[in-house]
Amino acid sequence: MTRHPRLRRLIGLSSRFLTIGAISTLIEIVAFNILLYGMHVDGVWSKIFASLIALVNAYFGNREWTFKNRGKHGRMLEVILFLIVNGICTLLGAGIVGLGLWLFPDAGPLLVNVINLVSIAIVVVVRFLLYHYVVFRGVRPSRVAESD
Repeated sequence: MTRHPRLRRLIGLSSRFLTIGAISTLIEIVAFNILLYGMHVDGVWSKIFASLIALVNAYFGNREWTFKNRGKHGRMLEVILFLIVNGICTLLGAGIVGLGLWLFPDAGPLLVNVINLVSIAIVVVVRFLLYHYVVFRGVRPSRVAESD
């Protein structure tokens, strides 16, 4: 019986994370394509900049909705951990895009976007685990308990 409520909480947490992630992914894909094809920025740099743009949405969405009851350390440490985790995830995504562009140097827009989506899918799993176990770790004390 104790597994059922935990499973429900994990499903709810995952659903909120994926919703914020979907919005951030759309932001990242649009920014990536504008930078790469509209502004002719290098593919790896387009990936890095697009990830950083989407990062702003990801932090506020996950902090205020997905993990609103988690994170027992102070906001400054949380922001630092968030930036470190996302730096790692951005480098991982850029590395995957760079590898894909190296393997397929004459890739057209469709294949480049498929490579980008593969990198996003891999990074989503890594990011969820790092957010859950590193950035927003532990349950925050309630305001009622703090006032006692």
